[in-house]
Amino acid sequence: MAILHIVTFPDPFLKNPTQPVTSIDDGIQQIIENMADTMYQAPGVGLAAIQAGIDKSIIIVDPDPNPEKRKFQAVINPKIVLNRGETLSEKEGCLSVPDFRSDVKRFERVVVKGMDRDGRPLEIDTDGLLAVILQHEIDHLNGILFIDRISALKRSLYTKKRKKALKHGGQTV
Repeated sequence: MAILHIVTFPDPFLKNPTQPVTSIDDGIQQIIENMADTMYQAPGVGLAAIQAGIDKSIIIVDPDPNPEKRKFQAVINPKIVLNRGETLSEKEGCLSVPDFRSDVKRFERVVVKGMDRDGRPLEIDTDGLLAVILQHEIDHLNGILFIDRISALKRSLYTKKRKKALKHGGQTV
């Protein structure tokens, strides 16, 4: 398998909505495996294909990111079809938004429909951490970063800090 390059903010590619998967073939299976390898190596609890520079509507999630267990779930063409309540995702972070965490308002419970990696219909009805991860990754497929869901002031401060760090060779200043 391969470790994919994670696209990071402020790369404009992350703002693009992804294309739906129309056929699940060996290429899609390879993308899913490479995404899993990348997520576990990072480490993270979820990854959207767009974060790996792939314009496909695919996410993988694993609330317990132990690379030895590899219990990830791939969801192809996921959509939130039902949501309830509100919760505060404390200290949410993102592999594409390095060195920053913030509280984010999310739905408390979601129902997500899509397909599994074999093309079978899939429905996930969940709350807690998995609900937050699903919302975060589906946002990526729609060109939304978690920093788009925080205050304009916090986003502006992070953007300035990130651009300054990139100007100085990617090192946090």
